[in-house]
Amino acid sequence: MSVNAVNSVNNNGNNRKVKTGVAVTTVLGTGAMLMHIAKKQGFPLSAIKTAPIKDWALFRLYDKNNPMKKVMEFEEKEIIQLASASVFGGLAGGLAFDDKQYRKSKIRETVNQLLGNVLVPIACVGTISRLYKKNKETILSKIPQIKETGKFSKAFNKVLKGIPFSLATIIALGIGIFTGNKVSNFINEKVFKKQTDRKIKGTDFAPHVDDIGVALTLMADKSKFISIIQRTIPAFLCVPGYETGIHRD
Repeated sequence: MSVNAVNSVNNNGNNRKVKTGVAVTTVLGTGAMLMHIAKKQGFPLSAIKTAPIKDWALFRLYDKNNPMKKVMEFEEKEIIQLASASVFGGLAGGLAFDDKQYRKSKIRETVNQLLGNVLVPIACVGTISRLYKKNKETILSKIPQIKETGKFSKAFNKVLKGIPFSLATIIALGIGIFTGNKVSNFINEKVFKKQTDRKIKGTDFAPHVDDIGVALTLMADKSKFISIIQRTIPAFLCVPGYETGIHRD
């Protein structure tokens, strides 16, 4: 077997070890924060031992027959907490399982993920959300409506009223990710003295499934379907942590 072939086998083995280790520490970090948030929102952790899985905080869904039933909420603060736990969990795994030569690149990626993919985009979407709520009545008063004669016309009018905020959310998210990417590149260049031109990747949008959920919620009544979408948020927030831990440059 040639030297290159041996190195390839070793590298593949190391990559599997790193990826597995990072995946575990990312999930552990995100899971620990998820339990903390659940406890703060009034869901006792002891319920895990006694309650059926469908009644656990993460899996409890909206019930139209019992609209007052408590469900777990994921807003700006919770998203930032979960994303931070994910990223630092992934970083810990990367530092523990990967070669020392990649430590600085993982720390730089921590900045990219936290600032570029989480804090700046969420700040943009949050700002737009608050501005919308403040001016909601004025905005909706300018949206054309058709005469309501049945279920279809009522649903159509509701969709029309949901369009302004949905568009604003998508635009704010795009601007946030683009701006965050530029800011994180600038910080990496100034702090780490490394010329960086990090391109925006598809995985950069993973932490923002929650924002899509917000837009959908505005365009449709609360439902089990919308609730299911919102339950996927913690899983998608594991992506930035995993990306941080396995990053090499």
